[in-house]
Amino acid sequence: MGHTSEQKWCNVRFVLVVVGLFLVLYIVRPPTLSTLLASCPPCSCDCSQESILSLPLDVFNNSLEDCGKDDLDMNEEMKKDIISLLSKEINLHKNVTGDNLEHTNALIMSAKRASSHYQKETEKCNMGMEACEGAREGAEAALIEERKLSAMWETRAVELGWKDK
Repeated sequence: MGHTSEQKWCNVRFVLVVVGLFLVLYIVRPPTLSTLLASCPPCSCDCSQESILSLPLDVFNNSLEDCGKDDLDMNEEMKKDIISLLSKEINLHKNVTGDNLEHTNALIMSAKRASSHYQKETEKCNMGMEACEGAREGAEAALIEERKLSAMWETRAVELGWKDK
């Protein structure tokens, strides 16, 4: 079931036409996202570029009094002084760090338990290997001794007239 050269070129042309149509539609269509963003009214907040920590508290509150004036939670947060906000954030960082440390310690203890378990299993395996090696050496020595005895008896039997068939 081979395709002829003409069928392959027909398929390639079809794919190129479809890709070309998609490119034309992509370029010509109205940009929906940028249209939506352009219709959004500008923000009324007048936030300066200076660092928040370098501003006096009253300048900070006055320049941002329009931002979130209808949001009660935002108003409460804006009335708090910067030191209490920073101390709250430091405490949150301490809590997160403490939680991370506890989790890390738990993982370390789990790894130590697993390591100890595997070391015990390794020691058992090594003792078993040593026992097997000792038994193999003993069996090998017994086999050598048995072969010597068999050779001696065969020699005596041949001397006494035994013939192997």
